[in-house]
Amino acid sequence: MTFAPDLLVHLCGLDEWSRARASGGIRPDASGGGQFIHLSAPEQVHLPANRLYRGRDDLLLLHIDPARLHSEVRWEPGVATDPESMLFPHLYGPLPTDAVIRVTAYRPAPDGTFPPAGEST
Repeated sequence: MTFAPDLLVHLCGLDEWSRARASGGIRPDASGGGQFIHLSAPEQVHLPANRLYRGRDDLLLLHIDPARLHSEVRWEPGVATDPESMLFPHLYGPLPTDAVIRVTAYRPAPDGTFPPAGEST
């Protein structure tokens, strides 16, 4: 299944974004067996954030213009705890910094959970 959203997001820590800016992008993490970079639609980013980063206060949302990506984006299933039939965008190649059109802080609520992007904590 293929989607054509106007905006995708990528979660990362401040340090990862600093390294990406210095190197020109983010590459799939080969050391972790990754073949792709996990992306999300803004309305679903809270799901991986809560599963993987609960309570972290150094996260950023990289807002990505999909038209600026040079590698394939595949919409694929997440994990079993995600809503049934929800698909997530996976970027099979590097995420160039010039595809990032905005960067915003993504802070958890006082209980450590993350809201959907765009909702305040």
